[in-house]
Amino acid sequence: LMHAVPGGPFSRDKPLPAQTLAQLNKKYNLNDPLIVQYLDYVGDILIPVIITGEQPRSLDHQYMLNLRLGDNVSLRWMNFGPSFKSTSRTVNDIFRENFPISFQLGSISIIIAALIGLPLGIVAALKRNTFFDYAGMSIAIVGVSVPVIIVAPIVQYLFGVQLRWLPLTGWGDLNQIILPALTLGFGEAALIARLTRASVLQVLNEDYIRTARAKGLYERRVVFIHAFKNSVIPVITVVGPLVAFVVTGTFVVENIFGIPGMGRFFITSISGRDYPVIMGTILLFATVLVIANTIVDIAYVWLDPRIRYD
Repeated sequence: LMHAVPGGPFSRDKPLPAQTLAQLNKKYNLNDPLIVQYLDYVGDILIPVIITGEQPRSLDHQYMLNLRLGDNVSLRWMNFGPSFKSTSRTVNDIFRENFPISFQLGSISIIIAALIGLPLGIVAALKRNTFFDYAGMSIAIVGVSVPVIIVAPIVQYLFGVQLRWLPLTGWGDLNQIILPALTLGFGEAALIARLTRASVLQVLNEDYIRTARAKGLYERRVVFIHAFKNSVIPVITVVGPLVAFVVTGTFVVENIFGIPGMGRFFITSISGRDYPVIMGTILLFATVLVIANTIVDIAYVWLDPRIRYD
């Protein structure tokens, strides 16, 4: 798909001389058939390389893993290639500098979503068919329905322009983290709240809850010790989709709030047709999703013993 788009990574408003363009295409093997380029790219990532002898330290930046095996012997793995646009940096350099920012943003937004969504869902379930239930679920419906690209400008205008409580852009200080994290966590909190409400209502109708109440246990103990523990298990299953939501949401949030993360760099690389960065970012986020879903499956088995016996 990238190669089907008109133009190329070295397209300019003022075209490069034909000789220069030919040299660049040869340098990056862009004249090879697509299948050859693909196999070379995958091979550079998956096949580890053992290097002997003295090597320039600059080669360390080309690989994600650099393991010293002995004197002048090293194992190097996962070379995602050079960036066509940032000629002084490799794709691995970009990952090292920008991915931690996206990871922080995503992690903080998920924590915020859990801190908002879980209590909101529990209160809505305990106060079923009351004002608190209707208000909470109305907010949740808005959070699920309205995309991040709409929420972000509204939040910026309200808290950054009108109230001037928080900065509109940037990253690093706590006050710069709040707005983008809340924007990204709003939709996640809505999803968690709706699922928590449904799960708590289902658990409250179970026989063991009636038994606990019949024994005279305090309602607070019934809810938080018996009901919440079992109702949170289905909520764990949405962590995987939440990570996918965070990955796609960071692309929008980072660009709107001017955050120097992988999402913003990914959009820039698409417009600049920086093929190695595009492919590397896709593989990186795909790996994150696989790891997140694997952890969710393991946690689900650990929390629910019935699955182990099945």
